Amino acid sequence: SVKLRLEREQHLSFLEFNYMLLQGYDFLEIHQRTGCRLQMGGSDQWSNILSGVDLIRRKEATEAFALTAPLLTTSSGAKMGKTAAGAVWLNEEQLSAYDYWQYWRNTEDADVEKFLKLFTILPLDEIARLASLEGVEINEAKKVLATEATAMIHGREAAEAAAETARKAFEEGAMAEGLPSIEVPQAELEAGVGVLSAFVTAGLCASNGDVRRNIKGGAVKINDKGEQNDKRLLSMADVTEDGVIKLSLGKKKHVLLRPV
Repeated sequence: SVKLRLEREQHLSFLEFNYMLLQGYDFLEIHQRTGCRLQMGGSDQWSNILSGVDLIRRKEATEAFALTAPLLTTSSGAKMGKTAAGAVWLNEEQLSAYDYWQYWRNTEDADVEKFLKLFTILPLDEIARLASLEGVEINEAKKVLATEATAMIHGREAAEAAAETARKAFEEGAMAEGLPSIEVPQAELEAGVGVLSAFVTAGLCASNGDVRRNIKGGAVKINDKGEQNDKRLLSMADVTEDGVIKLSLGKKKHVLLRPV
């Protein structure tokens, strides 16, 4: 692999070269500790896995194997992986059933049919019917995709609860108890929590600068009301009758801030 890259005068960084070596050594170490002889991965990991296969053969005189599958990509060509735009965790402690449902609900129109075939067990004729929907009706197909995919991981009850939470939050404008939430000490709210800090802590934005950019773009809302002041302090006065402060980024990302 490296030889071909060099012969073609293609860029190969020191980090990239060493990544292959370290992954190969990792396979050897796991083999020595557990007897593992098979490493699985995406097709882009083929040469990295083979480096481990070769190292095990040389060091242990043992045959090891590589098994790769085509990378899952969106219609735009983006990889569906943790290095692309955040991991889609199956563990609810790392990604709630609601957020998992939302991930599939936000599928690009062009990917709906492909994902229905890959990530649900719906009959093909039903998938064909859903894929034929056009315009705003395609959103119904996305909801079916989200619910079916979530049901396979978190169960039907959790999937339908996530769908209902989304319906209440977006169609009725309700506070929706099922939304992701974070807890903030009441004393901190009484002293005042900056809107920048709140949105970063809630995981809605990556940094203070990110929050500021979204405020300028009109994407930040507090209790469903647009916020234009990046120096705004949230306080107990912002807590609704439901006992929460609703933080929103755009139309689809919401987190409830709960004083404790």
